[in-house]
Amino acid sequence: MYENKAYMKTEGDINLTDARQARLGDQVDDAVRSILQEDEDVFLHQTLSSPCLNVLSACEGIYVEDAQGRRIMDFHGNNVHQLGFGHPEVIAAVKQQLDQLSFCTRRYTNIPAIDLANKLVELTNGSLSRVLFAPGATSAIGMALKLARAVTGKYKTLSMWGAFHGASLDAISVGGEGAFRRGLGPLLPGAEHVIPFNSYRCVFGCQDEGHSLCLKPIEYVLEQDGEIGAVVVETIRNTDVQIPPISYYRRLRELCDKYGALLIVDETATGLGRTGTMFAYQHYGIEPDMMVLGKGLGGGVFPMAALLVKEELNKAQEMSIGHYTHEKSPVGAAAGLAAIRVIEENNLLAHANEMANLAKLRLQVMMETYSLIGDIRQIGLLIAVELVTDRVTKEPAVRQAEQVMYDCLEQGLNFKVSKGNVLTLSPPLIITAEQLHEAFDMLEASLAKVENSKSIQ
Repeated sequence: MYENKAYMKTEGDINLTDARQARLGDQVDDAVRSILQEDEDVFLHQTLSSPCLNVLSACEGIYVEDAQGRRIMDFHGNNVHQLGFGHPEVIAAVKQQLDQLSFCTRRYTNIPAIDLANKLVELTNGSLSRVLFAPGATSAIGMALKLARAVTGKYKTLSMWGAFHGASLDAISVGGEGAFRRGLGPLLPGAEHVIPFNSYRCVFGCQDEGHSLCLKPIEYVLEQDGEIGAVVVETIRNTDVQIPPISYYRRLRELCDKYGALLIVDETATGLGRTGTMFAYQHYGIEPDMMVLGKGLGGGVFPMAALLVKEELNKAQEMSIGHYTHEKSPVGAAAGLAAIRVIEENNLLAHANEMANLAKLRLQVMMETYSLIGDIRQIGLLIAVELVTDRVTKEPAVRQAEQVMYDCLEQGLNFKVSKGNVLTLSPPLIITAEQLHEAFDMLEASLAKVENSKSIQ
């Protein structure tokens, strides 16, 4: 059974279990099963995706709709759906840009790309004043790694086991997800890793709120190695939602400065309002040297990513850091500008925090009611509900988490299961209080059903 394989407790729910096969048999008709078979026959198989679970035919707002007409609240969204799906202002901006300038040939620039770059700089209060765009955040991570080498003269990096920074060879080298790395042979040289921060399962047994012991391995490697050019971190680990305290990041900033390492924050999944601030690092009162954005930057419509860096890192004129074909996509920039405009003009940061408070109250009651819940971690509208079979031993409730997920899907609620036992809930920022209560009613019903079943014995 896969729950006994640590490296399979990964980014999301995997497609190798008996429950997945049962789900396929119970929830799709013959027409959908035929389409799924076509998909399975033509796409490369990989865990976390192909073979697929269902076929989607439409999406709007907080909902996706499957081929059989079932509407499902999407609290997964691959983290692109801050504005939900098909937001009319983003769609209109993309359509208008397609009619005006659909592509920008290299050696030329365009106004939407410049406007988006300037807007992103403004959102960092000017602390990150240089920008490069890319078609995806994996590519933006690659650009950050290259720039760090060029500026520092050091090729080594320090990052966290369990982290995810993309699926390309350089990105999985600095990443720490077993399902992406295992069995691929030598990866990027110089990619060092340490044990990550974990508030619920702290391996160092930290007794202080600042989790000072968690920083000791980072300091040790930076001091002993002496050749680390960059520390690469997800500001907040978005899948199982690990939220370091303020003192953790302020000390990490000090350590990077002391040992000459750049601090690169990966906000692919947490940027643009997900945590209640425009960027997650803004919770900590620090300034990173580089930041990577992606996913929601394209408004849930267009693939778009960005690398933002400090002015003093603009020192690579004689090499190509990115130079991607779609680097300054006018269509992607139009989508990004529209997405940011919607967030600002509709006060979605304030709304997200209001909805986060509502969610917190509902989840507190659930935790008091269901012993299956071992821990709840939340920042803004990024929520982890960690399920355990025993709150004392903290034994992960892997089978039960999968049962809750599939039961919620049947009711009409979609979310990710991370690390095998963590329900990761990422509702769109546009969600209403009524919709949020409806979703939590489904979750609570599923928790009650599973906790009361013999499966938890």
